[in-house]
Amino acid sequence: MERRTFLNIGTIAFGSMLIPVAGRAIAAEELINPMAASAKKALADIALNAATKAGASYCDVRIGRYLNQFVTTRDLNVENVVNTESAGVGVRVIANGAYGFAATSDMTADGIAGAARQAVAIARANAKLQSEPVQLAPVKGIGEVAWSTPIKKDWRTVPIKEKADLLIAANKAGMDGGANFMQSMLFQVNQQKYFASTDGSYIDQDLHRLWAPISATAVDKTTGKFRSRSGLGAPVGMGYEYLDARPEHKIKAAGGVATLYTDSYDIIEDARAAGRDAKKKLTAKSVAPGKYDLMLSPEHLYLTIHESVGHPTELDRVLGYEANYAGTSFATLDKWQSKNFKYGSPIVNIVADKTTPGSLGAVGYDDEGVPCKKWDIVKDGILVNYQATRDQAHIIGEKESHGCSYADSWSNVQFQRMPNVSLAAGKKKLTPDEMVKDIKKGIYIVGEGSFSIDQQRYNFQFGGTLFYEIKDGKIGQMLEDVAYQANTQEFWNACTSICDERDWRMGGSFFDGKGQPPQISIVSHGSSTARFNGINVINTARKIG
Repeated sequence: MERRTFLNIGTIAFGSMLIPVAGRAIAAEELINPMAASAKKALADIALNAATKAGASYCDVRIGRYLNQFVTTRDLNVENVVNTESAGVGVRVIANGAYGFAATSDMTADGIAGAARQAVAIARANAKLQSEPVQLAPVKGIGEVAWSTPIKKDWRTVPIKEKADLLIAANKAGMDGGANFMQSMLFQVNQQKYFASTDGSYIDQDLHRLWAPISATAVDKTTGKFRSRSGLGAPVGMGYEYLDARPEHKIKAAGGVATLYTDSYDIIEDARAAGRDAKKKLTAKSVAPGKYDLMLSPEHLYLTIHESVGHPTELDRVLGYEANYAGTSFATLDKWQSKNFKYGSPIVNIVADKTTPGSLGAVGYDDEGVPCKKWDIVKDGILVNYQATRDQAHIIGEKESHGCSYADSWSNVQFQRMPNVSLAAGKKKLTPDEMVKDIKKGIYIVGEGSFSIDQQRYNFQFGGTLFYEIKDGKIGQMLEDVAYQANTQEFWNACTSICDERDWRMGGSFFDGKGQPPQISIVSHGSSTARFNGINVINTARKIG
């Protein structure tokens, strides 16, 4: 019944994944019919009143209904269709200067009041071990408001057969293109989140997200060698209209080596190309190690941004309060306080933003009731800020939270999570095809791959999906076995040019893990194609025998 039930959905391009399923399995028709806002407000008031009477100086309540639908296919077969629902209430309080949290799926008046009193009891116990009281940055109560992901087609109303037929058609296109095996999936999420606090806010949000990952695998039956190519479509904060492919949303990568996508995704065309590319990979030239100028597409660069900028500028990691999954951070407070730490070259501007339409992180308010906004992390190459919540803001002299507090379920306490963190587009007019013209010896990388990064988010290695040789200003043959190595500071300081806003688009992650016990989060990262000079490239091929 709880979200810690796991659904093993098998292997795809990034290997075996265990995806947490939020709650009980339900019939598809149960996905509709939300609880009325007035009913949620009545439940929230019960918790707020109970917590205050028990001695809380502050209380917030999150009432959540989390809906998911997963459709998984392999080749020409549907493997699984799962609908899940999880609903309940989480209550967070401050009493005697300490936090306390409790949650319940018993959404009766007695159940919710009991959770509130339990949260206060936990806070009082925590206070005995706490040296300093929690200090919350102020937030103005806004009364009753609502915010929804702007969608044109609700995935919950689309017949499952239509979705399965689309995935099977994509698999068939991939096999027609040259793949021996195809996998495709459809992740669909609706989070109905209601927040209330003693600050005077009652916030009703309806959030929608969608992702359609694919993987094509080609096999050389003579040698047993195989190669895979994952899809180039991004997970999005949109409705099912994202899969209604529109020609104006297709763009070509530099040299026409791949079709890329902005505000809609042609999964069938991408699957066909994936099959063709997977087959080409079987005979692609293995890269010669050495120094190269790298030209990195947004579909690739989002993951490098996530790991080398997103995680190390999470303030809890900087302070050493958090180390699970991704370690702490090299970007310590002394570097920020110096006001001249060169995170990157002068053209590098990294922005945190929770407002970009269509992004995974776009919401109206965070899980502390803070309105979402946009702010600078790196400006003109200099580290200027971090990501902070209400109880962290005073540490870095901020007067208000950045709106970075989230929980992945009503049953888990909210804490600092990454917003959309993106590389701003270049200020000078520049297209990818123009960028490549003065690269003498380089590699063009499209799409994400495996990676490794140390516990301070400093030394790293990244692969990719598609690799192409650049020689004397022209994109040439496909390469394989490519990974680049650098440390975060030298990499971003090696950034010499960035394409303009015409090329800017977002990638993202549906399953960003953090915390203990672990929670997952969703986040997008945008960029234009960017060039990095003199980066070390290694050959990842393994010889057996």
